[in-house]
Amino acid sequence: MITDVELQRINELARKAKKQPLSAKEKAEQQDLRQKYLQNLRASFKSQLESVKVIDPTGVDVTPDKIKQLRNKRTKDH
Repeated sequence: MITDVELQRINELARKAKKQPLSAKEKAEQQDLRQKYLQNLRASFKSQLESVKVIDPTGVDVTPDKIKQLRNKRTKDH
């Protein structure tokens, strides 16, 4: 999970990059923080998708099989 401090640093580096070029060290730090942020975002989104249940207007569960399989796999792993 990305911390508030890391998120603030991402924003700080982005603001600085708009005004002046970043050093090689800052660019590397920015890239690492962005990758960590994206990994966290993807994991969160995947978790949300796995918990989705789709019901049609007649009340029938029409959740895609792929989501059901992911949900079942997650419950077996834990």
